[in-house]
Amino acid sequence: MSKNRNLISGIDWWTILLFLMIALFGWINIYGSSYTTDQTEIWDFSHRAGKQLMWIITAVFLGTIILVIEEKAYDVLGYIFYGAMLLLLIITPILARDIKGSLSWINIGPVSLQPAEFAKCFTAIAVAKFMSRHGYSVKSIRDLFIPLVLIGIPAVIIMIAQKETGSALVFLSFLLVFYRQGMSGYILLWGLISIVLFVLVIRFGEMSIPFGVGNHGFFLSTIIIEGVVLALLIIKEKDIKTTLITAACLVATFGTGLFLQNKTFVNFNFICILSLIICVCILLFQWIKQRKNSWGWLVIFIAVESLFCQGCDFAFHKVLQPHQRTRIEVLLGMKDDPNGAGYNVNQSLIAIGSGGITGKGWTQGTQTTLKFVPEQDTDFIFCTVGEEWGFVGSAGVLILYLLLILRIIQIAERQRDRFSMIYAYCVASILLFHVTINIGMVLGLLPVIGIPLPFFSYGGSSLWGFTLLLFIMLRMDAARVKKQIV
Repeated sequence: MSKNRNLISGIDWWTILLFLMIALFGWINIYGSSYTTDQTEIWDFSHRAGKQLMWIITAVFLGTIILVIEEKAYDVLGYIFYGAMLLLLIITPILARDIKGSLSWINIGPVSLQPAEFAKCFTAIAVAKFMSRHGYSVKSIRDLFIPLVLIGIPAVIIMIAQKETGSALVFLSFLLVFYRQGMSGYILLWGLISIVLFVLVIRFGEMSIPFGVGNHGFFLSTIIIEGVVLALLIIKEKDIKTTLITAACLVATFGTGLFLQNKTFVNFNFICILSLIICVCILLFQWIKQRKNSWGWLVIFIAVESLFCQGCDFAFHKVLQPHQRTRIEVLLGMKDDPNGAGYNVNQSLIAIGSGGITGKGWTQGTQTTLKFVPEQDTDFIFCTVGEEWGFVGSAGVLILYLLLILRIIQIAERQRDRFSMIYAYCVASILLFHVTINIGMVLGLLPVIGIPLPFFSYGGSSLWGFTLLLFIMLRMDAARVKKQIV
């Protein structure tokens, strides 16, 4: 009895309250988005809202079971859970039926489940278990090799075998956990720069520079790469002399290129390549002279990003699926396809914009009740909030998510062992990634990749997966009082 009282008193009820508020408001909006004139009861189990209510009830039951299981089980059996999850992911494409080109759903009796939704939880457990080993710390990229493998294997299986790009991209959220555990912020910066370069190459790759012959995308990418190098020379190395010499050489190279353009035919792509070579030579000289690894990393940065720019076009046209390319082209303004790839986002923006400040009222949204927005109760559920509840309701949903994520971070910081702390940060990072990407794509700020809004979108797999993720963290947190700081 004393043990049960300690467990109950140790549970973070504020987090559970936020979980229930988000799930129940999501249920209400699923009813609003799927409402028809012949549907009179929100708990009608023959309709989406009734089914979601069943999923919520079973999710609460699942969360209760998790809370009574000894928290040590997740640490002791972490790798076994992870291995079983990988096996399930591998056999899923064999058992799954094709749904819109995806092989990620398996039927278990009358229920369809998506194992990829549960993979995030078990991967988080495995990552937390490995990174919580005694004496482990992130001091170099070598220390991240095993954690990157742990997140990379399920991501590759989901992307290639199950053809679920959106679910695979969620595993990038673990980089935030690695950063919190000591990974250099320059790696995150490197990733951000790579995204910018990809956009520049794809958006301007087929455009000629206005002052001669050359690729506009490659020219802009070269400027970005060299600009970042010059900034790092000042900020990190604090080497003003080398910065000025490098900048002067680059200006002289581009100036000579412009001068030759006016006199004779010169492909400016070669001028860009020459400027990169000059930059590398200067850095190599400093690396040899000072024997500092940071100079070598700048050389590697230039080489990798230059090769990355050359491979962007191949990846865009040969690796991405046609519908994925079209979505990116629509987002970047390269193609206008309001009745095709851009239809979902256009209708979503119309729905959100028509809601105004306070919305049209529950079940009164014309865009949603007339089914103009595809997937309006799953991936695009947020547009229903915008139309029926307006800016006030949309802001309220965002505030609830903000409070939940901040609460999870607070829980992570108060843990007394590294395993629980790292796992809690995994939970916060995954939720943050889902919320940001989902709402970003609904607002037309990010490509449509098809991931649900946590606890809010229709679907049992999604709700169960996030419930499992959250309540395991709550169980670990409830046991923190009996743990010693490691």
